[in-house]
Amino acid sequence: MIILLQMFGVIIGLGFLVFIHELGHFFTAKMCKVKILIFSLGFGPDLIWHVYKGTRYSIKAIPFGGFISMAGENPDEAVGADGEYLSLKWYKKVLISFAGPFSNYILSIFLFSFVFSIWGASIISMSSPIGSITKNSVVVQAGLIPGDKIKSVVRLKNEFEKRTTFAIKRGKYSFDLNMLVGKHLITTDRGMIDMVPLVIKMKPSSTLQSVYLGVKTSIMQTVMTVMYLVNKIVSFEKPEISGPIGVMQLMANATKSGMQHYLKLLAIISVALGLFNLLPIPMVDGGMVILFCIEGMIGKRISTKVLQVYNTIGLVFIVAIFIFATYSDFLKLGICRLFAK
Repeated sequence: MIILLQMFGVIIGLGFLVFIHELGHFFTAKMCKVKILIFSLGFGPDLIWHVYKGTRYSIKAIPFGGFISMAGENPDEAVGADGEYLSLKWYKKVLISFAGPFSNYILSIFLFSFVFSIWGASIISMSSPIGSITKNSVVVQAGLIPGDKIKSVVRLKNEFEKRTTFAIKRGKYSFDLNMLVGKHLITTDRGMIDMVPLVIKMKPSSTLQSVYLGVKTSIMQTVMTVMYLVNKIVSFEKPEISGPIGVMQLMANATKSGMQHYLKLLAIISVALGLFNLLPIPMVDGGMVILFCIEGMIGKRISTKVLQVYNTIGLVFIVAIFIFATYSDFLKLGICRLFAK
């Protein structure tokens, strides 16, 4: 029963995120008077379909994904007729491309706001009392106990496996501790130590406050992800990313953990989906936005040949990212090591 619930949570969650993304493209294209040929949820053969005003609406057998097909979006088939996507003015094409990722951000704000209004927001602070400490860790050896407060700490970035001074408050007393910063367990934006601070639970927020926190959390998720990727690129390090298998595993676990965790994860994935589609990668929405902005600057439409080359480069790039992310998932699950033996 639990496995079925997890499968249902994964299918419904991913399908919903993609549906909202494609819905953004759909409504914006309609506003720009583009002829929609197909609006589909999923891939593969049709399970349910209906044609209405020239558009084929369908739910397909494979629920992971979806797409919208517009008249004249294929450079080989575009003839410059009214209602064709590539025949639009450049700024209208930018709006249609931007609408998908924007819809994912609107969804993430809504989901975060809903969670904050019902369950309240959780704030983790290194200045709050320590909640738990890993057994036999360097923190225990240094003398810290649950309930201690960290008043200040030397900057931890790039301090892994080095001794660092912490200002500690225990009840009425204050003292300094010199500890070795660990690699594996804890998580701050300045480094890692092997203990977990207590979580301060807020009361359910008002509607206005919840929306504010929803916007703020969505922006923070975006900024942290961009900073992480930039840092990895600058440092010539391989980024840790999750592919479809990793995402499905996270969603399955969140489904088992309860509605609050499930909706939060959906909001986080929605931010990630919106951000990925805004990246300047050919063929994804961000790459198309850049291309059509260039079209606006040069004052003429991009040629069919350029579009074909651009889309081919994008397809190769996306496939490479997919393979790398899936391989990373296999590594985390130990599947690659198993085959290597």
